[in-house]
Amino acid sequence: MVLRIRLARFGKRHSPIYNIVVAQARSARDSKPLEVLGVYDPKPKAPLSSNTDPTTMVNAKGETVPYVPKKIKDIQLDQVRTKYWLGVGAQPKNN
Repeated sequence: MVLRIRLARFGKRHSPIYNIVVAQARSARDSKPLEVLGVYDPKPKAPLSSNTDPTTMVNAKGETVPYVPKKIKDIQLDQVRTKYWLGVGAQPKNN
């Protein structure tokens, strides 16, 4: 029984969200996994704004330019369980 750590797709059409799961290598992508390790959202989102979030900033030349926050992709992973599954022989899939 070869185990894989891979992505299982769910979410709406054109807005995928992936569960990071442990499943048997020969099972289908959306079949029931042995365990869900985390969630990956590939759609970049702006970070939550803070109280000190400026609308403009000054660059190296001293010019005032609009501030555009860098968008990030959300990954949530249970590191303890992932280390356990890697320790018992689960193989991560390349995707």
